[in-house]
Amino acid sequence: MKLPAILLLSACALLKAHELGTSRVSVAFHPTGAWHLEVVTDASALAEKLASVTGRELSAGLSAASLQAFLIESEAEFRKRVKVRFDGADVSPVIAFSVAPPIDRLSVPAATVHLTGQIPNGAHQFTWSYGWTFASYAFTVKTAAPPVTQWLDGAQSSQPVSLSTSPGARPGTLTTIARYFKFGFTHIMPNGLDHILFVLGIYLLSRRARDVLWQVSAFTLAHSLTLGLSVYGVIAVSPRIVEPVIALSIAYVAIENIVVSELKAWRVALVFAFGLLHGLGFAGALRDLTLPRSEFLTALVTFNAGVEAGQLSVIALAFVLVGWQCSHQLWYRKRIVVPASAMIAGVAVYWTVQRVLS
Repeated sequence: MKLPAILLLSACALLKAHELGTSRVSVAFHPTGAWHLEVVTDASALAEKLASVTGRELSAGLSAASLQAFLIESEAEFRKRVKVRFDGADVSPVIAFSVAPPIDRLSVPAATVHLTGQIPNGAHQFTWSYGWTFASYAFTVKTAAPPVTQWLDGAQSSQPVSLSTSPGARPGTLTTIARYFKFGFTHIMPNGLDHILFVLGIYLLSRRARDVLWQVSAFTLAHSLTLGLSVYGVIAVSPRIVEPVIALSIAYVAIENIVVSELKAWRVALVFAFGLLHGLGFAGALRDLTLPRSEFLTALVTFNAGVEAGQLSVIALAFVLVGWQCSHQLWYRKRIVVPASAMIAGVAVYWTVQRVLS
């Protein structure tokens, strides 16, 4: 299968593209038999979705108190897209809403939704789904040892959570390395379609391995820097800014592939700058895992190694499919590079608009 065909299939599946949303969910099960689930999300975005479903008017620029009142009034509608199940049977939790004002000009009002209840007698498994987001979000079981995180897309149901697993010893170093290397790798392959397209854009510009190496090295150095700084809390940028700009960076790289045919010095500098942004995106995935401090550095390094392995796998796959056979042909740029880059640019522009408006 040629590379453009693969990209066309990716474009057809663009609604499933990896995009980190502003929501995160955690659940805890207590020895008393109670359970407590917490949804943290963008209050304005949630209110707008509820208003569109109910046909109610929602004024722009509402205060945190007004948003909280609106969410409380919309509880019945909110429940329709929230599924809490024990052993496959739905339960009706107690729901409470609170909204905190933004902490700075770049932040948004944060809604915290508390869902609570009692575990049914004899229940063995818990599952969860949340239909008020279309993006990927972290679902963390806090009472597991260590806390376990699943990444869910939109209304996707979680994997069953066992209620009978007793807390055990913390995993050893090798277990932590294997777990977070896999998480970093799958964050690219197959879950990170936006990052995959960016790496393909880097690969397509030039036939020379040296040019690809220069760009990948700049990208790796940059995203490793901001990944570490962001996870340790030194820098913080809202996903509402990071995610649209990541999509825009993909569009730029793809469009430049069409305009120029050789690696320029500014390209390496721009790839470095874009790598800083992608690092912030990677950090969003790792920061929500509520890691014990003793595992933090190990998880950070191995997650980053997994990301690099995923990126190199994308390049290797592209080389095997088209580079090895076709890159030295006179028609390679006209038939492969330009059409593939055009498709990448089209998908990335769509994502940019979608993320700005979401």
